[in-house]
Amino acid sequence: MLEIDFTRLFGLRNVTASQLLQSPAAALQLLRAHPSAEVVALYADDRRFRSRVDMARHRFGLGEYRYFDHPLPPPVAELREALYAPLAEIANRWAGLLGDRTRFPAGLDDFLALCHRKGQRRPTPLMLRYETGGHNTLHQDVYGEVTFPLQVVIGLSAPGEDYTGGELVVVEQRPRSQARATAITLARGEGVLIATREKPARGARGHYRASLRHGVSTVTSGTRSTLGIIFHDAP
Repeated sequence: MLEIDFTRLFGLRNVTASQLLQSPAAALQLLRAHPSAEVVALYADDRRFRSRVDMARHRFGLGEYRYFDHPLPPPVAELREALYAPLAEIANRWAGLLGDRTRFPAGLDDFLALCHRKGQRRPTPLMLRYETGGHNTLHQDVYGEVTFPLQVVIGLSAPGEDYTGGELVVVEQRPRSQARATAITLARGEGVLIATREKPARGARGHYRASLRHGVSTVTSGTRSTLGIIFHDAP
C-alpha cells in the first residue's frame, strides 16, 4: 500500500494557502522512499497508460511522459483523492480573493463529474522521465474548459544519486513586472504544490491574478522520474 504522510496534508488548508500567496510553490513531504520506488515501477507496465508523448517530437523539450488510463493504479488514485479535498478549499479561497464565482465541489468524484459533463473524460495523472540532457519547456497543464487551479509534482528519484540538474522551474509573471523564476530540487518522495495557470498575488490595492508556467531545467546526468497529479480530466 502507498504510504501518504497525512500529517502533512492536515496543514494544507492554512499554512500552504498562506505560503502560496507569497511564493509560486509549496513543498510537501508526501511519499516515503519505498512507495516512491513502487510508483516508479509502474512506468514499465504499458497496460497502465493511455498515451505516451515524446517531448522532442512536439518541441516540448527532451524526454517523455505517459498519461495513466482508467482505472488509475491504486497508489495514484489514492493520492489524487487524498489531495483533492484540502486543495479544493484553497481553490475556493483563491476564487473569492479574485472575485471569481467559480466554486469547486468538496469531493473529487463530484469535481470529475463536472469535467465529464463538459466532455473531459480522459485521466490526466502522468509520469515523466528524463535522461541526461532532458528538459521540459515552460508550459501550463490546461486541457479543456474545466481547470483545477492547483496541481502536485512528486519526485520519484533521488537528486545527487539518481540524477543531477533537472530542477523544477516555476516562473511567475505579475502585471507590469518582470517575471520571477524559482528553481526547486525535488527530493525523492517530496511533492511540490504549484498553480496550474494563475494564482492570487497581494498588491497595494488588494489581490490580482499572477500567471504561472512551469518546466524542468536540463538534467546533467542520470535519470529523473516524477509523478504529476493533475485533478481535471482532459477531452
